[in-house]
Order: sequence, then structure tokens, then C-alpha cells
Amino acid sequence: MSTDALDAAQAALAAEHAVVYGYGVVGGRVGAARRGEAGTAYDAHRARRDALVRTVRDLGGKPAAAKAAYGLPFAVPDSAAAVRLAADLEDRVAAVYADLVRASEGSLRREAAGALREAAVRAVRWRGTGVAFPGLAERG
Repeated sequence: MSTDALDAAQAALAAEHAVVYGYGVVGGRVGAARRGEAGTAYDAHRARRDALVRTVRDLGGKPAAAKAAYGLPFAVPDSAAAVRLAADLEDRVAAVYADLVRASEGSLRREAAGALREAAVRAVRWRGTGVAFPGLAERG
């Protein structure tokens, strides 16, 4: 694997750390009707994060540690803002997985493509609409 794949895997790991933190905020603010959805997404991102730790090690790198806290893109005072944050988190992590798809091959590429697809589907569920090319439109 190339150093590009390792760098992209490290970026995906850093993004997953941030998303796990963000879903902690979402879970604390989202309404009861969507709390289960937030919990499921949180668990999925924790699993992806843990898999990326192993991937970075397998590629010869030292996995980046999570920060103590992350800045949010906007204030999250209520349930509506929590839903917007969840969609934003998914868009951001989809973009990073698009980079990993480009930089990798074989099973890592398949895993990254699956993670990209899952993030795009979750973003649509949170937002109610989608984008034509998940992970790419957000780069503009």
C-alpha cells in the first residue's frame, strides 16, 4: 500500500474520532423519536473507528488518538440543530472516505466505499434529501 493510502486512512480515522464526538452531542440534543437512530449511527461510527485503528497499524502507521474535544460547525441548542449536525457529520465523513477510496485498492477500497455509502445513506435519512455524488459535492 502507498503512503497515500496510509495518509487517507489516518484522515478517515481522525474524521471518525470527530464524528463519534459529534454524535455524543447529537444524542444529547435530538428528540426522543430519533434518539435510537443517533445511537445506531454512534455505534456504527465507533465500529468504523476501531476498524481504522487496525487498518492504520496494518499499513505500518501509528493510529492518531482522539482529541479531548472537537469544535462543532454551529451551535446545537435543540433537536432541529442536532438533526442538522448529524447530516453534516455524515457529509464530512463521506468526503474523507471518498479520499480513502481514491487512495486505496483491494479490500481497503471496498471497505472505504462501503463506509462512504453508509454515511451517504445516513445523511439522506437525517436530512431527508441526498446529493448526486456523496463525498464529492461537499468538496466544492
